[in-house]
Amino acid sequence: REIQAHGPRLEEVLERAGALASLRSPEAEAVRRGLEQLQSAWAGLREAAERRQQVLDAAFQVEQYYFDVAEVEAWLGEQELLMMSEDKGKDEQSTLQLLKKHLQLEQGVENYEESIAQLSRQCRALLEMGHPDSEQISRRQSQVDRLYVALKELGEERRVALEQQYWLYQLSRQVSELEHWIAEKEVVAGSPELGQDFEHVSVLQEKFSEFASETGMAGRERLAAVNQMVDELIECGHTAAATMAEWKDGLNEAWAELLELMGTRAQLLAASRELHKFFSDARELQGQIEEKRRRLPRLTTPPEPRPSASSMQRTLRAFEHDLQLLVSQVRQLQEGAAQLRTVYAGEHAEAIASREQEVLQGWKELLSACEDARLHVSSTADALRFHSQVRDLLSWMDGIASQIGAADKPRCPSSLLGLPASPWWPTPATPSPLTAPFSME
Repeated sequence: REIQAHGPRLEEVLERAGALASLRSPEAEAVRRGLEQLQSAWAGLREAAERRQQVLDAAFQVEQYYFDVAEVEAWLGEQELLMMSEDKGKDEQSTLQLLKKHLQLEQGVENYEESIAQLSRQCRALLEMGHPDSEQISRRQSQVDRLYVALKELGEERRVALEQQYWLYQLSRQVSELEHWIAEKEVVAGSPELGQDFEHVSVLQEKFSEFASETGMAGRERLAAVNQMVDELIECGHTAAATMAEWKDGLNEAWAELLELMGTRAQLLAASRELHKFFSDARELQGQIEEKRRRLPRLTTPPEPRPSASSMQRTLRAFEHDLQLLVSQVRQLQEGAAQLRTVYAGEHAEAIASREQEVLQGWKELLSACEDARLHVSSTADALRFHSQVRDLLSWMDGIASQIGAADKPRCPSSLLGLPASPWWPTPATPSPLTAPFSME
């Protein structure tokens, strides 16, 4: 600035000296020599000042570069300390918060790339200048570049670690929830309640069928989702792959045990239903047998004042037809009892056999009573037919007797002599068909 301030004054002196040197005077030569010396000195001063300015500018640029490098290195160091944290969170939520913060750090590092590029441009400018410290400047720039690359790699490693920890916590939660859900279903599937009677066990079986269907559908969907998540995380190279594989195996084993338990429960309910159905059918069948037994006396002593043999036999045949319907039920009961005895033992087997014997004993007694009733109806029908024939014969004989009585009255003399009857004598009446004996059944 001082040289620039003296510039106008010096230009004025040089201009005046030039004017004097152009004059023809004894001092002109001396003025010219002085002018040349002044011009040379001024040019030298200006060149020296420019060189000095260049040196100072270069020194300033170097110092500015070193200052910027120091700031960049300090910032990179701070970010490195943040990214070297070992905290991965205590649960899914805290890990998610750490991951969000880390993503912001990574974005900041990514945005800082322009500052690194500007520093690199400063370095190249100094190297192109041929600065004496070019080697050191180049080393510092290389160091900054390495630090930046290392920081980005560290950020990626930290992000991957947090993501893996987050997915691990999420998987752990889903596995725990599914295990708890399976345990709850096992309590229902392992219930010892098998029903108090046929109606009760039928209700239990219907409800359990709905439970098994809903549980199977929901369980398969949830298990498939967890298995897929485990497979994908293992395929991505998760560091806890071994732990995840153990969780997966344990979960699938628990699910298989639940399915087996539900299958066993379904079989037990089905067997219990068959058992209660047997006793229910036995009670119903025994009730029908007893009802038939109560009807037998009415067959042998009909309420009609004068029953016919045909009506009694028709009633008996209808009753025997009803018994034929019970034959298949008795046979089915025997088959069911035989099948149940292959499944049950101890008290159940004894109860089955006892109930079967009660029904069979009642059935045998019914058949025996029916046979007695058949014999009674048969003998009663024979007696009724006999009495009917007796009545018919008596009626016929009464008719004959009436005819004989009429024949004992006085007749025409010609008839006594075997002569043709006189037209004045009445002809004996022909017996009426109503007096003929009834056909025997």
